[in-house]
Amino acid sequence: MHRGLAVNRLLLSSAVLCGLAFTFSVSIMLQIMACAIYSNWWPLLSALMYVVVPMPCMFFGGGSTQFLVSRDGGGWVDAAKFLTGASAVGSIAIPMILKHAHLIETGAMLIELASFFLFVCTVLCFHRASLDDEW
Repeated sequence: MHRGLAVNRLLLSSAVLCGLAFTFSVSIMLQIMACAIYSNWWPLLSALMYVVVPMPCMFFGGGSTQFLVSRDGGGWVDAAKFLTGASAVGSIAIPMILKHAHLIETGAMLIELASFFLFVCTVLCFHRASLDDEW
């Protein structure tokens, strides 16, 4: 009976990882579709923020996201929290700024925002799954 429980947990964790990989792939596909449908590659500029957002966690948080939800502070921890928040806001702002400057169409902006929110949901689900002791 104990072995069956371990197998079920392994299958569940594999299913969660496969689901997260699928949603991440859909997010990237939406990012590329926003560019390809409108024959304009300006929306891909917001993909740069996908690289910038985790950098404060890697440099100041030791690769963990635990410091983001803690009340502990300090110069570098507060700077990392600020940079993470500014990068996340930039991810939303870039498509809107590009639309306001008439560099992209409204449809491309909406696809970009959908891609970003799907990406954020994927990251939050991964963060939640990694907090569980089963992983």
